[in-house]
Amino acid sequence: MTIPVLICDDSSMARKQMARALPRDWDVRLSYASNGREGLDGIRAGHGEVLFLDLNMPIMDGYQVLQAIRAEDLPTMVIVVSGDIQPEAYQRVMQLGALAFLKKPVAADQIEAILEQYGIRGESRGDIGEIDVEFDALDSYRELANVAMGRAADLLARLLNVFVLLPIPNVSMLEISELRMALNQVADDDKLSAVCQGFIGAGIAGEALLMFNDSSFADIAELMQYSGEIDDTAQLELLMDIASVLLGACLTGIADQLDISFSQSHPVVLGRHVKVRDLLSNPAARWQKTLAIEISYGIEQRRIHCDLLLLFTEDSLPALDRQLRYAMD
Repeated sequence: MTIPVLICDDSSMARKQMARALPRDWDVRLSYASNGREGLDGIRAGHGEVLFLDLNMPIMDGYQVLQAIRAEDLPTMVIVVSGDIQPEAYQRVMQLGALAFLKKPVAADQIEAILEQYGIRGESRGDIGEIDVEFDALDSYRELANVAMGRAADLLARLLNVFVLLPIPNVSMLEISELRMALNQVADDDKLSAVCQGFIGAGIAGEALLMFNDSSFADIAELMQYSGEIDDTAQLELLMDIASVLLGACLTGIADQLDISFSQSHPVVLGRHVKVRDLLSNPAARWQKTLAIEISYGIEQRRIHCDLLLLFTEDSLPALDRQLRYAMD
């Protein structure tokens, strides 16, 4: 009997990758949803006896979908497939009734094993055919950042024993004048500390900029069990420790997905206790145009917030697109 399967993810790239990972001879009728609300509508309409669910989505996220499924007792078996791989994320979705939790990008043998484990493999039929994946550059960049962001959050969560709140990455192509305007829109009264780290490899180059609200340092010091006075030296030490985790893990996560290696420069403190506009002298300013990926990290129940800005040079985009297309095949 044909099984209705629903793939719920805001990334078209991720939806198609997930579809390609399904057993080729599994007798299914595939449907797609781009956010949690659409996903719930699909389940209610009978399109999701099995649901592959992302967590980080607009309108309704995966946690809200799981809560609604439980509240309405909807007939679906949920397998979470997410870039957010924090231990707390796993615990939360399992408590909300998910059958399994798989990290992105998911492999076909992992899906096969889960389906067999829970007896939902069902009948086989002939090959369901090739899943067409149309390349959407901005969507692919966003999904690339989403997975890398999750890996960095996982390391930070384990280091500080916290739950990291993750956004949907903001991706855009910016002229340098637009980049200046975007940074200046950040509240002028907020003081920041910032670290910059360059990266290059396989024809892809850029800068990673991490900006911290100075108000975050007291909470960071407490979580890292720092007992001394939080003076300038202590703040610099804490800043570099967190930057090492977030910048290193995020850049490694991107490189791993592209199957390349980045050479990374030594992190440089761009500005401490300075206004956002004073950070505009960073190396990105010499470019004409940049691919900008913005990720805002927060920590649940803490006054800790930082913004990670990945800036790729314009001449990196052909190589970046080529590697992403290869990863989709």
